[in-house]
Amino acid sequence: MTDELEQARWRTMTVKDLPAVVRIAACVHPDYPEEEPVFAERLTLFPEGCRLLVDDGEALGYLISHPWTRKAPPALDTRLGELPGCADTYYIHDLALMPRGRGKGLAIEAVASAVTIARMRGFATLSLVAVGNSAEFWQAQGFAVVHDADVERSLASYGGAAHYMERAI
Repeated sequence: MTDELEQARWRTMTVKDLPAVVRIAACVHPDYPEEEPVFAERLTLFPEGCRLLVDDGEALGYLISHPWTRKAPPALDTRLGELPGCADTYYIHDLALMPRGRGKGLAIEAVASAVTIARMRGFATLSLVAVGNSAEFWQAQGFAVVHDADVERSLASYGGAAHYMERAI
């Protein structure tokens, strides 16, 4: 394991990675807990959008993303059942990096991956729910807070510090 993360790379997530994803989520987002079945379902529904950051065999982060409906973010810790047939945005469900992986451009690589998938799939926007103090990071990636009373009501499961954000691509 190197401190410089010279070997860090994003790779396709597998079912075997789910315990590491849950561990990272619990560490990075303790105020926004989600159960393993939520992550497992996202992986099953849209494996193309699920990535794991690995350095020297150690999982340091993950990206979970999928097609969704604009201005209708799913509630926290909720299974989707299926992806909408009329999806009109590419949704970043979660991007989490352990402290050791931060500040090295790896989160930006994950966002670029999501942008690439969104473009290939023909989406004009990406969307997400920014939690905690992450809105500034997302703004630096071209996202803007969407002020809409209906959307804000849909964020109740995230608590008061959540913001629905979108980015045109």
